[in-house]
Amino acid sequence: MSNADVEAGGPARPAPAATTGIKPPPGRYNMASNGNGVGSAPPYVAPSPFYYDNAAAHERHHWPWLMPLVVIANVAVFVAIMFYNNCPRSGGDCVGRGFLRRFSFQPLKENPLLGPSAATLQKYGALDWYKVVHGGQAWRLESCTWLHAGLIHLLANMVSLIFIGVRLEQQFGFLKVGLVYLVSGFGGSVLSVLFIRKGVSVGASGALFGLLGAMLSELITNWTIYTNRFAALANLIIIAAINLAIGILPHVDNFAHIGGFATGFLLGFVLLMQPQFGWLEQPFGSKSKSKYKAYQIILLLLALVLLAAGFAVGLVMVFRGENGNDHCSWCHYLTCVPTSSWKCDN
Repeated sequence: MSNADVEAGGPARPAPAATTGIKPPPGRYNMASNGNGVGSAPPYVAPSPFYYDNAAAHERHHWPWLMPLVVIANVAVFVAIMFYNNCPRSGGDCVGRGFLRRFSFQPLKENPLLGPSAATLQKYGALDWYKVVHGGQAWRLESCTWLHAGLIHLLANMVSLIFIGVRLEQQFGFLKVGLVYLVSGFGGSVLSVLFIRKGVSVGASGALFGLLGAMLSELITNWTIYTNRFAALANLIIIAAINLAIGILPHVDNFAHIGGFATGFLLGFVLLMQPQFGWLEQPFGSKSKSKYKAYQIILLLLALVLLAAGFAVGLVMVFRGENGNDHCSWCHYLTCVPTSSWKCDN
């Protein structure tokens, strides 16, 4: 959120005729090694009208180029994966085989999201606990965030990235938002591989949840410069809660969502802090107000400590081969809750 959007003390701005929506991040998918079904993407949830309104769009001075480039890169990676997947080579009942040829999708009973096989994803960088811990392939903690289980999964994630990432980049610039995106994706993968040992996991939604978490912490740390702050806070909390709740469906890697959200939330306190209200308006050379409030500095330091401790503990546990479920007997319910309609395996 920019100061111009809802800066305290300014004149009331008439409500815009139409508001732009934010699509919450869709799910990161955990595909069983035999390629069976995956979870569905979360629904669209519209934001409140004061958040990212069109009237202040002209006041954002950063030209967004990184997030569109990330979208293009994800699409290019998906096309390359489908090329190497080459479904007709296996002789199965490929979807779109007649006109897509080697780019055709795996049978729907194997992958209902219109994508490659789990074996192909595993070969080209999906998150796999055994390969990360015992195969010396730590690079999979980041590479898996550039892969997608299927065309539906890709479209849902990229639309969300355009709505969330581009707007944040307009406001804070490519460097800060790019760091939040990359580090959040990595953080989501660390938590995922710590708790999930069966199957492979792919998707950019850990990074997307990180952007959502950063939006929330940005509102908190820049609390004094906004009006309608409680409504904005409630709006973001509801969006995050809905999408995290959807992660309890089977075959959706909610640990990646939670890890990415927590990482982005802490990074927001560090990277997205803005000067307090009125500091910029002081005459040059005679600024009596400090640039940041004391609580902003405290939150920044606390976030840095938690980030360092979290990554240190998490990575040590991962590469020692420890199973997070041994230290938290109920945590498996965070990614799947068994019901009469489905079961949850390990």
